[in-house]
Amino acid sequence: MPTRLTRPRRVSALLLAAVTALALTSCSGDESSAADGKTPEQMMTLAKKTLDETSGVNLSLTTSDLPDGVTGITDATGVGTHAPAFDGTITVVLSGNSFDVPVTAVDGKVYAQIPLTPGWQDVDPAEYGAPDPAQLMSPDDGFSSLLPATTDVEKGDSIRGGSDNSEVLTEYSGTVSDETVKNVIPTASGDFAATYTISDSGELREAKLTGVFYEDSEPMTYTIGFDDYGTEKDITAP
Repeated sequence: MPTRLTRPRRVSALLLAAVTALALTSCSGDESSAADGKTPEQMMTLAKKTLDETSGVNLSLTTSDLPDGVTGITDATGVGTHAPAFDGTITVVLSGNSFDVPVTAVDGKVYAQIPLTPGWQDVDPAEYGAPDPAQLMSPDDGFSSLLPATTDVEKGDSIRGGSDNSEVLTEYSGTVSDETVKNVIPTASGDFAATYTISDSGELREAKLTGVFYEDSEPMTYTIGFDDYGTEKDITAP
């Protein structure tokens, strides 16, 4: 015959279950992250280190407000590695027309499939107001160089994101001078407003830069995305 719990024993069992659940919850909440206790400036250093040490990432660059009459980039997507190398597609506006240009950059050379031209051609990206795409992953001259050069950095809002909303993503904002932004867009001038989204593990996920990227034009915004840290790809000349 099953034994019945008396009222005191039932209460004790319920209390024990509640205490156990609270202890488990407390333990799960005690998990530390790379961002814990770091100042905004230290987060810039951490994000740079994380990007510099990964094998590669999927890169994206977009804008919806390229000034009229400007020869420049509206979109770019591809894989960047620390070979350094890049393989992807860049959308260029030239004389008011938009062209999707497959691009491979490796070993100090940039190859592109120019519209209406057969095969791959050696190109000078500076003619399109762009850097060598392979150098965008350079610790000295690439995207990561923006982070420690950002001044007056302030921590903003944090949100849940990533797979199953398991990550904490935090915004940091500040100012970057054209001396550094020229690494990304060579014709940049003046100071730029920068907003970075960084994960609690120290991964830079997004950078927004607003300022004058092209000569004699109005300010505009580029949004740069960084996904799939640890990507590996053997990029070779076409």
